[in-house]
Amino acid sequence: MKIIPVIDELRSRSTDALIVYIFEDIALEGKLMSLDQSLDGAISNLLKLGDFTGASGQVVVLYPDKKIPAERVIVTGMGTEDNFGLETIRRGAANAILKVYELGAQNIDTHLPDNSSGMLSIEAITQAGVEGYLLALYDYAGQKTGEKRKLPPDTLNIVLGDEAFDAVEAGIKAGSAIAAGTLLARDLVNLPPNICNSIYMADSASQMGEERDLRVQVLDENQIAELKMGAFLGVARGSDTPPRLIIMEYNTDQKEQYDTIVLVGKGITFDTGGYNLKPYESQGTMKADMAGAAAVIGAMRSISLLESQVHVVGLAPVVDNMISGRAYRQQEVVTASNGVTIEIGSTDAEGRMLLADTLVYAKRYDPTAVVDIATLTGSSVVALGHVASSLFSTDDDLKDKLLSAAAETGEKLWPMPIYPEYEKAIESTTADILNTGGKFGGVGSSATFLKHFVSYPAWAHIDMAGLAMDVKDNPYIPRKGATGYGVRLLAEFVRSW
Repeated sequence: MKIIPVIDELRSRSTDALIVYIFEDIALEGKLMSLDQSLDGAISNLLKLGDFTGASGQVVVLYPDKKIPAERVIVTGMGTEDNFGLETIRRGAANAILKVYELGAQNIDTHLPDNSSGMLSIEAITQAGVEGYLLALYDYAGQKTGEKRKLPPDTLNIVLGDEAFDAVEAGIKAGSAIAAGTLLARDLVNLPPNICNSIYMADSASQMGEERDLRVQVLDENQIAELKMGAFLGVARGSDTPPRLIIMEYNTDQKEQYDTIVLVGKGITFDTGGYNLKPYESQGTMKADMAGAAAVIGAMRSISLLESQVHVVGLAPVVDNMISGRAYRQQEVVTASNGVTIEIGSTDAEGRMLLADTLVYAKRYDPTAVVDIATLTGSSVVALGHVASSLFSTDDDLKDKLLSAAAETGEKLWPMPIYPEYEKAIESTTADILNTGGKFGGVGSSATFLKHFVSYPAWAHIDMAGLAMDVKDNPYIPRKGATGYGVRLLAEFVRSW
């Protein structure tokens, strides 16, 4: 969908549908009052009758019957002004565009939601609206054949009056950049695991890098072995599909001028659990166990489109966790690339094994900060449900920056502790550490495990388990399938560094 800013009056536009935003506790004024008058009071009558109150989530369609050139008016509730914010805008825009999509309208006009408090910039309001429009229209057809699908809207015009044109253009660019990375991540996670394996993900990252002028390098199993990544290779042994370490680098030529941020994403393209086999029900979403890697690949796309002034490295270790005569087993001991020996307490605690060696690899970039993101533990879902990710950090400033990015994007984080007592849970009798801390406190012991492979001051671990797929009650996230969680969070984190 093309999104274009135009200077005009709402009531003068010839369009298939005109989207307008109404607050629950604010009387019509300005352009909305003028539009209502042209409609012979149709909007104010709705409010007077109580058929529409402006509550968040409400959408009503009016048919002007040639009182104005627009064929339809999509009246969208924004809730109370007290609750007005970026997430309100995203959800309001999503609700409106979904109604437009349902009606089959192609050429759409809208205005920016009113910002009488002045707390949000025009660029930020525009960006949030664009994110809501583009993310809500995502439709994954998969490998279905012969199904005729409804076309999304072709053009959305943002109709401006006194608003700053340049700020709106900047907001459109930023919102489109964020959406582009998120949609890429959704596509990767939604693909079936027989297609989206480690080779496919590496090829996708390489293609994206060519499009965005990113430096992309892919290490094969021999190169990974040369780096002595025994933890990573231990997981890879059971699969016929070889492992890959995807390395994406943005602003390579400016790395001496800028701070360096390394993003690391877990990429298990399918997780059987290995010999600690997952039950049938739990395997039903395991194609999404590479959602952390997809988030990093998507974020790198968005970061490059945003033209962020930071040197960013994205690392995505990818492989599937399978069962075979070569597969690793409980009680084996493997050696990570920093020399730490690991006893396998569970073959289903495989994601941290990939991250361990990749976090060691991140050291070579002399990073200012390292952030890893992973669908790591069911314990995080038990603690926080499908609402927020667990956040662990060794640096308060890094933690605060990530929490700020979470507040801006609506991709929630909740700070968690790395208590020294968690070390007891991963003690081993035959190795330096055990790769699982057991049932209780599993989210904390997993972060403690990862900390053994961190040798830089500022590191954060995001456990996004429970947020990769099938998150309900958000109009710009599909009710079934991939969410793209993490892309907006990481891109905003880098952008505001």
